[in-house]
Amino acid sequence: MNEKQEAKRYKVALLGNPNTGKSSVFNQLTGLRQKIGNFPGVTVDKKVGHLKINSLSIDLIDFPGTYSFYPNSLDERIVVQTMSNPKDENYPDAIIYVADITKLQKHLLLFTQLKDLHLPIILALNMSDIAEKEGIELEARDLAKALQTPVVKISGRTGYGLPKLHSALEKLLNDQQYNTENGFYQLSKKEQALAKEIQAYFPDLNHYQALLRAHHGNWLPYLNIEEKSQIQAITDKSSFDALHSQVDETMHRFDQFVPIVQKIQKSPSKDRAKQTDLIDRVLTHWLLGPVIFIMLMLLVFQAIFAWASYPMDLIDGGFAYLTEAVKAALPEGWLTDLLTDGILAGIGGVVIFIPQIAILFFLISLLEEVGYMARAAFIFDRIMQFFGLNGRSIVALVSAGACAIPAIMSTRTISNWKERLITIMISPLISCSARIPVYAVLIGFVVPSTLVWGIFNMQALAFMGLYLLGIIAALLVAVVFKYIIKTEERSFLILELPEYRTPVMRNVFLTVWEKVKAFILEAGRIILVISVVLWFLASYGMPSQMAAAKQEALTAAQVQQLDEQEKDNLLAAKKIEASFAGQLGKAIEPIIQPLGFDWKMGIALITSFAAREVFVGTMATIYSIGSADDEGSVRARMANEVNPVTGKAVYDLATALSLLIFYVFAMQCMSTLAVVKRETKSWQWPIVQFVFMTVLAYLGSFVTYQIFS
Repeated sequence: MNEKQEAKRYKVALLGNPNTGKSSVFNQLTGLRQKIGNFPGVTVDKKVGHLKINSLSIDLIDFPGTYSFYPNSLDERIVVQTMSNPKDENYPDAIIYVADITKLQKHLLLFTQLKDLHLPIILALNMSDIAEKEGIELEARDLAKALQTPVVKISGRTGYGLPKLHSALEKLLNDQQYNTENGFYQLSKKEQALAKEIQAYFPDLNHYQALLRAHHGNWLPYLNIEEKSQIQAITDKSSFDALHSQVDETMHRFDQFVPIVQKIQKSPSKDRAKQTDLIDRVLTHWLLGPVIFIMLMLLVFQAIFAWASYPMDLIDGGFAYLTEAVKAALPEGWLTDLLTDGILAGIGGVVIFIPQIAILFFLISLLEEVGYMARAAFIFDRIMQFFGLNGRSIVALVSAGACAIPAIMSTRTISNWKERLITIMISPLISCSARIPVYAVLIGFVVPSTLVWGIFNMQALAFMGLYLLGIIAALLVAVVFKYIIKTEERSFLILELPEYRTPVMRNVFLTVWEKVKAFILEAGRIILVISVVLWFLASYGMPSQMAAAKQEALTAAQVQQLDEQEKDNLLAAKKIEASFAGQLGKAIEPIIQPLGFDWKMGIALITSFAAREVFVGTMATIYSIGSADDEGSVRARMANEVNPVTGKAVYDLATALSLLIFYVFAMQCMSTLAVVKRETKSWQWPIVQFVFMTVLAYLGSFVTYQIFS
């Protein structure tokens, strides 16, 4: 190999059907040498891992799982988009095709289509360890000879066969004599004539790629209007029947490779399949299936609450200690305040979500690896379709009960972009754990702590009612978005129910690492910036007004003979009133007055945009309460708050109900907006989400206050 060859950085595509263990192979080959990007022009994630084989430097691109070149989802379209365009930046020098050796006949359709691209290709037969246990016999050399392709038996679970795969890939990339002309599908005379006309317009294409342009020219994003019109004119002139051509091609391919597999593969055992069928009779049962799923999700939900609370408390305590240490080490001043109340508070607001994200994706990944999540999507797909959602949406919506952030991140399993977007847009309407402190304070003003039928606590039922209200609102909003959001992409839930298998923990932990890292690096930066801005607004105001507020607080403290703690609390309350945030609260008071809110609540609405639970802390500061965590004290002080004009209680039934309804519907969480921006790769959708949820919250709150007042 010459120096020019040594210096080249090769691109190798990793392709295969869903549920073939392709991700396991990718993780085995690349480990942590991975980076996440996006395919050009779309929000579908692209995983690229670096692989070094002797002198060869290889970028391994993990493409979405795909059944064929006739796609039914955005993920599958990515493969067609790349493989039909030799000028695509991700167009590979070679292909590793991963197929499940235990289901080989089902997984060779796409392989034969890739062969017709005339690119060097290796067939990697995954799950060979399982095949051996099941008594499936297949001689790789015989299959390689029949398919005229290098064939390697591997296991993404154990790493078996990967050295042979390395050697085969090295030979493939170095072998300039590799025969790439052996295809599977012989185009009909009509298709050949059609392909030649398209090739005359696109000379860089081979016959099969030209045929793919004929099939998909109407949506391929890299084609301009003139090119699409030219393809349309060619197909119209030849009376090209795309569906008939697709069926003929598919049947022809199966007729070729099925006899080859039947001849070479011996003694497959049916025991494992029978075991899977027996389990599925229970787990996918029309009645038992949903019940089992709900129980499993409740366990996940409980685990997120129970397990995450300890590390979250440690993180919270750690940042509190760090904040106090910085304050003790540095002199008082704006820089110290910026570090402690702005930057450290912002970083803490990011890091504190990590346990919930990690636990959620750990458990979801376990269920995915076992093979259960495909069943959950299958069970709920018909119900979710009515609301414009997908069977996989149910997982995200249940997860949103703990936190909308990991729930939104989990929507990546939804291949249909419209259904994924609707799921993202409605997930924050499901009441999350951050709303609990707000509910805990306000429900006490609305519902007495009495028992119903001697069993159920009225306040607990009110909690459940607020959760149900959020769920109902989410589903109704989903129906609205179903008709508003337009897309050419048709919705199909095409999935193969995999056999139940022991999870590969390496894959699980890599998934958790990937999600946590993405949240910290992408959403974290936005959260930190907004935290600093909020700190500035709440800490500073016009100098004259801040000075007057300070003097007023000191004078009042002296007159009332307050102790040091009480004086500090009063000073904090007066300063926040005079701050820019306080001025904003007073500025929006005319707007929020019809909801029963005063300027103090306005400040809480502004500051709790950082996170909903900040409402309680803001109320504590404004009402001069020493501990922001002492909900009883906050509730008592709020209960005693009197309107100086009317002489009536500020937090009466109407106002408390109005606030509750507002927080059920409002998008009071900048972290969620940051994640929505990250997942949709646009500010358009978080802005739309913020606007419609704010309008919904305002109208709901307005109607509630007007009725009960």
